[in-house]
Amino acid sequence: MMRLVPWTPEDLGRRLDDVIAVYGDAMGYRPEVLATRRGYIATHLRRPGFRAVATLASDGSLIGFGYGYHSEPGQWWHDQVSAALDPAARKTWLSDCFEVVELHVRTAAHGHGLGSRQLRALLRMAEGTTTLLSTPEDEEESSRAWRLYRKFGFVDVLRHLRFPGDSRAFAVLGRTLPLEDDPVPARPSGHSGSSDRSGPSGPSGQGPADRSD
Repeated sequence: MMRLVPWTPEDLGRRLDDVIAVYGDAMGYRPEVLATRRGYIATHLRRPGFRAVATLASDGSLIGFGYGYHSEPGQWWHDQVSAALDPAARKTWLSDCFEVVELHVRTAAHGHGLGSRQLRALLRMAEGTTTLLSTPEDEEESSRAWRLYRKFGFVDVLRHLRFPGDSRAFAVLGRTLPLEDDPVPARPSGHSGSSDRSGPSGPSGQGPADRSD
């Protein structure tokens, strides 16, 4: 039996080896890339508004996890996205934003709704009036991650965004908070967001994109 639990920064830090193992399984990255990601994730634990969830098997082994924090100036991903937005969209989406940084489930456990449960729990814990994430551009109908985000009402904020050091194109998706019981498309009132704008990668096995902060 699997159970979904909230994690503190200390909880995630104690299970960092397991977190990296799940991340590597979901992303298929080489060991040297995982070593770099370990350092990034360790620094994220100190970010303001940090929230995390984990899916644990009956023996305590880690099946999936997700985390995020309050997006603020000076953070690499925040600054990259901010630079690509026009002033109105920047104010709408980044003034009080919870950034979904990672959301992953072991590949062997896909197809059981774990990613959906993790995302729902994470967004219900999040503080802020909006939430953003980035994910590689893909066919929405065939992509497990895209179907999940659309189910939760994430709308286009930026499309075909290119981050330094990554050749892939990314979408930045967002929705308002708090999360209702039945997620529906949600967009801040008064602004439609920006789209099809390229700028200076950032949630994936089933989650947001990599970042270099």
